[in-house]
Amino acid sequence: MRMRALVAVMGLLLMALAVDVLAATQVRSVRLWRAPDNTRLVFDLSGTVQHSVFTLTSPDRLVIDINGATLGGPLNIATANTPIISMRSAQRTPTDLRVVIDLKKAVTPKSFVLAPNQQYGNRLVVDLYDNAEDANPPPALPPTTVTAAPAVPVSPSKPEIKLAPVPNGKRDIVIVVDAGHGGEDPGASGSSGQKEKNVVLSIAKELQRQINAEKGYRAELTRTGDYFIPLRKRTEIARAKGADLFVSIHADAAPSSAAFGASVFALSERGATSETARWLADSENRSDLIGGAGAVSLDDKDRMLAGVLLDLSMTASLSSSLNVGQKVLSNIGRVTSLHKQRVEQAGFMVLKSPDIPSILVETGFISNNAEANKLQAASHQQALARSINAGVKQFFQQNPPQGTYIAWLRDNGKLAQGPRNHVVRSGETLAMVAARYDMSPAALRSANDLKSDDLRIGQDLKIPNTELASQP
Repeated sequence: MRMRALVAVMGLLLMALAVDVLAATQVRSVRLWRAPDNTRLVFDLSGTVQHSVFTLTSPDRLVIDINGATLGGPLNIATANTPIISMRSAQRTPTDLRVVIDLKKAVTPKSFVLAPNQQYGNRLVVDLYDNAEDANPPPALPPTTVTAAPAVPVSPSKPEIKLAPVPNGKRDIVIVVDAGHGGEDPGASGSSGQKEKNVVLSIAKELQRQINAEKGYRAELTRTGDYFIPLRKRTEIARAKGADLFVSIHADAAPSSAAFGASVFALSERGATSETARWLADSENRSDLIGGAGAVSLDDKDRMLAGVLLDLSMTASLSSSLNVGQKVLSNIGRVTSLHKQRVEQAGFMVLKSPDIPSILVETGFISNNAEANKLQAASHQQALARSINAGVKQFFQQNPPQGTYIAWLRDNGKLAQGPRNHVVRSGETLAMVAARYDMSPAALRSANDLKSDDLRIGQDLKIPNTELASQP
């Protein structure tokens, strides 16, 4: 009898243990992204977990204990160009999983969990930073309005802004181009599987190529591959690169697949006000905020004066953002439909830099089948980049930062208006296009070698310079 009772009890215990194992969260898969300063691992989970992370040396290893979890699939990753040699796992207990990562060198780990969203379920994210400083970066240096060629004085704890010299000792105008989303954040998706993160990166790279093709301008990217960058870090990157303008590229989505058209956004007045308050509350960010040849900082100012100076900086930045935004929007309207005819304003986090003019360009609705297909096409991406580039150049030809090569050209009467293009849209006539650019139909006809006044939809017209346009 005792033996039967013991067997029964053991059976109940095994059943209870099996139930606990079945109830444990499963680690279904792992995904990896490599960024310039870190490697991100994302473990896809069937539910919530508790976890801990620690490192070991001789040899270097990272240990991830995932409590309340079992392994539901192989943890296969490509380790090329990462500090990872291999990954292995074992169940410490029936409900506690240990993952050990063998490393080529020491890293600084940071980890956190994410709740489900529209694309993914529960996730455990582990970032492996190449250097300890990258895991806890110092406050970024706000951009400086450079008025002369000498180096800008900066705090030793902050990254130095390096401005590329060009002929005549004048610096380039720096445009930082930000491709939205990336890595485990795909952004919006099209019905045929198009992902916003991929589309906008292609457009951003094309825009960088076009900007860099002209002397006096230099474009930098916030991300160059498929990895995620936090929103505030994107503006910090722009500041560290000495940006004169920040352009964030996105592709919109809407509940209705009928929504279409491109948009341009600048920061809202409310967003600017709240950001001013945040910067004033941050003593690190207040330091050296208002730069220039005099290196005027906010450190030695009382709160009221610091607030006034910061508010002036934000107001000037917002005014420039609206100005360049409208020029970009007008040019985009020549290559694609517009969702709104004027620059919209919203409190986007990525636009909240109090001292860098910033715009966000929604290149179209990827949730619209027709626009998603266009956004995927290289020819349309080139046209969008060309239109954004045209608007940016128009703005800086009128408002070149002091000390730049473009300002030197303007001050010496050598800044000729560059060639422009116009893509013919439905209902437009030669006379209408000529009137739009304040020129005679004959000048427009001559510049394009037209034999008649007939135009076709999609035709790309060269808009002559002012001197040619004034001819009868």
